[in-house]
Amino acid sequence: MTDALKHTACSWLRSGRPAMLVQVLAHKGSVPREAGTRMLVAADAVAGTIGGGHLELQAIARARARLAAGDTHPHDWPVALGPTLGQCCGGALTLRTTPLNATALAAWPDELPLFTLQLYGAGHVGRAIVQLLATLPCRVQWIDEREAEFPAEDSPTHIARLCVEPVEAEVRSAPAGAFYLVLTHSHDLDLAITEAVLRRGDFGYLGLIGSATKRARFLHRFVQRGIEADTLARLTCPIGVPGIPGKQPEQIAVAVVAQLLQQAAPAPGAAQAWANRASAAGSITRTV
Repeated sequence: MTDALKHTACSWLRSGRPAMLVQVLAHKGSVPREAGTRMLVAADAVAGTIGGGHLELQAIARARARLAAGDTHPHDWPVALGPTLGQCCGGALTLRTTPLNATALAAWPDELPLFTLQLYGAGHVGRAIVQLLATLPCRVQWIDEREAEFPAEDSPTHIARLCVEPVEAEVRSAPAGAFYLVLTHSHDLDLAITEAVLRRGDFGYLGLIGSATKRARFLHRFVQRGIEADTLARLTCPIGVPGIPGKQPEQIAVAVVAQLLQQAAPAPGAAQAWANRASAAGSITRTV
């Protein structure tokens, strides 16, 4: 289950914790969150958010009043953000508040993953990236041949760890359109994994950690091995959105996860524009 809020709802329901489910039922125009967004409200806790601000405060107060009154009926609240709450957003939405029960949970769809990612490497950068991905709706296969490199604490259920040799053989198990991040401890291993992904050719994103010099050396070898230029142009190296300085693992992770989110929902022409920028020397340098 990739939806952490739904997991919380299951936990609250199993423990018998009374709560209300607040859902954005519909929206129009500029609003804090779109239809389908959910929040849980208990007497002493709130999980999730429908966008914060005055709207959320009012929604929490309304939900707690119904919870205290033992109200078991759904209630819809149409809100025009400007006239009703004095917010500068010009949109309108309808909030539905219902008791958290088995019926509400059964009607709660699983959150679709933003992307499926094979992440190769459990070193400092890999661990920092996984910490951020733990909070996002995605599916991750985290792969390293060194089992001791994985952290002692468990990963969320949507991040599966795999210790296997040869690691590059796992490339063929990914679905079409998958994302790949290659950031192992070995340039030879990076080369083998990257080549396997390039030969598949059906990747949605392929990021290789390293500098512009590493990119040039790898591309030279791939050309010699007969990989098409159009496919090579889609290799992102260096990785990470431009403009985020620093080489600390946490800083690199922020830049890389931002890039994954960009690729998961690209604007028209954005993927090719990024490929062109990433090809240019002098972009952000990421070294192992």
